[in-house]
Amino acid sequence: MGGKRAEAEAKSRRARLAAIRRIVAETAVDSQERLIALLKREGFAAAQATLSRDLKSLGIGKAPSPSGGYTYAPSGAEPRPASETTFIQDFRRGFVSLEFSGSLGVIRTHPGHASSVASALDNLGMAEVLGTIAGDDTILVIPRNGVPAARLLKAIGARIPGSTGGE
Repeated sequence: MGGKRAEAEAKSRRARLAAIRRIVAETAVDSQERLIALLKREGFAAAQATLSRDLKSLGIGKAPSPSGGYTYAPSGAEPRPASETTFIQDFRRGFVSLEFSGSLGVIRTHPGHASSVASALDNLGMAEVLGTIAGDDTILVIPRNGVPAARLLKAIGARIPGSTGGE
């Protein structure tokens, strides 16, 4: 009897995984809560922990959405190009402050936002920025050779108005 039950559970799991794959491919899903609701509409009950494991096993994670924000997408999917607007939103969402030591900048972010703020800064393609190194809530901003702090601050302020107070 245990064998039939295990077989039925495996079949149910395969069907749920197929439904998740299809939903994510066809619909912009921005949260696990929304995905659980969409699965429920199709007759699948899944707890948040189960859904997290399913998403991981399918290689589905969040990716930038063309309309801004993030939605679930398979890791093998063609990456959705993020727009400049998305990068500016990411920067503003996490940015707290910017201070300098010499020409090196240190950006403080809300906890957990350093990676997205650093990625936004890197992807905005400012000539003054060589690169960034992100922690959890702190980013080291490395300017190109010869770029003083004031010029870097002005460049960031010009690209992301209102963000640094340095315009």
